[in-house]
Amino acid sequence: QVQLVESGGGLVQAGGSLRLSCAASGSIFRVNTMGWYRQGPGKQRELVATITSGGMTYHADSVKGRFTISRDNAKNTVYLQMNSLKPEDTAVYYCNFKALGVEVWGQGTLVTVSS
Repeated sequence: QVQLVESGGGLVQAGGSLRLSCAASGSIFRVNTMGWYRQGPGKQRELVATITSGGMTYHADSVKGRFTISRDNAKNTVYLQMNSLKPEDTAVYYCNFKALGVEVWGQGTLVTVSS
């Protein structure tokens, strides 16, 4: 079993920055992919960014150049540095873990960007 604990959400003004963290614990297979998804008000959940245990990253076009995903394998933690935040980035952000056909979601952390 893998558990994910997210932190770092909150309220920020447009143009500001936040950093989300997601710590994984439990039976973690060394080769895995972790990522962040988000679900805004009235919207479907969408992929924001992913990073493999080898360090390969993907960022959605909507956040490219503003958000950066990174990870610390020694701490089994993934981060999402969010800069130049926009009101449309307001959403619940969910951490995601995938390995060997197993997929685990975090509980979500709310990010609110005021204009």
